[in-house]
Amino acid sequence: MRARAAGDGPLVLITGGTGTTGRAVAARLAAAGARVRTASRAAPADREGAEHARFDWADAATHEGALRGADRVYLVAPAMVEDPSALMLPFIERALAGGARRLVLLSASAVAEGSPGIGLVHRALRERAPEWTVLQPSWFMQNFIDPRHPHAAAIAGRGELTTATGSGRVGFVDAGDIAAVAARALLDGAPHNTSHVITGPEALSYDDVAAIVSRIAGRTIRHIDAGEDDARAYLIRAGIPAPYAAFLVTLDLAIRDGAEDRVTDVVQRVTGRAPRAFGDLARAHAHVFLRDAGARRGGSAA
Repeated sequence: MRARAAGDGPLVLITGGTGTTGRAVAARLAAAGARVRTASRAAPADREGAEHARFDWADAATHEGALRGADRVYLVAPAMVEDPSALMLPFIERALAGGARRLVLLSASAVAEGSPGIGLVHRALRERAPEWTVLQPSWFMQNFIDPRHPHAAAIAGRGELTTATGSGRVGFVDAGDIAAVAARALLDGAPHNTSHVITGPEALSYDDVAAIVSRIAGRTIRHIDAGEDDARAYLIRAGIPAPYAAFLVTLDLAIRDGAEDRVTDVVQRVTGRAPRAFGDLARAHAHVFLRDAGARRGGSAA
């Protein structure tokens, strides 16, 4: 992407603009000189030089202002909603009616086009949007370092990972690589008009992840291979709503059965650079894993 003067070109609306990928996508677009409007329920901490609109998927009164003048839209589903299509499909119709031409959806590798929930949104984009891309990333590497995620919290606290994935492997992907593909899909001259299954460079089991983190942390991190009921109870205790916890466990079982055991060349092909490996990201965030170890030794937890 070539940098250009801010104010040139189409206006890009970033829903979920304060989230993991939304922030990264907005930053990449702004660095390229694009006109960017972030949208979320809460304003970003640093709004200098950035346009922001208050936005809530469940509050249709916030949609018109967010969409005003937007030609391209990055769509991030509402968090922890088992079936987001009821909220997203009317918004998409409104966006298209208002003149938006290019829509880029963040979906997931585990969700097929046309399947209940966000799979219906995927199908709607392909059928309705003049220009479209559906991003289908594998599981985020950030799940192991973001303290808001149950996996990261459990690693820092008990030194454990609990899943129902067995020895199934996942092509874990860095959110920064997802954002890089998203930025290209939003700004490239020619629309992609396809779905992209986005993975990292290697497929790892949760046992593999635990071993990598153990080496970096200098302490043992265990992967607990839980049964379906125990895995669901673990997520509920971590604050995940019961229906969404049940949905996540079905995805764990699919991983166990090999559904995510793959890697793709999408990051290299779309961005021109190799995707980040989990070990590299983990080493860059070693302080996340070391903090609790230091506290246990009686050292500083800062």
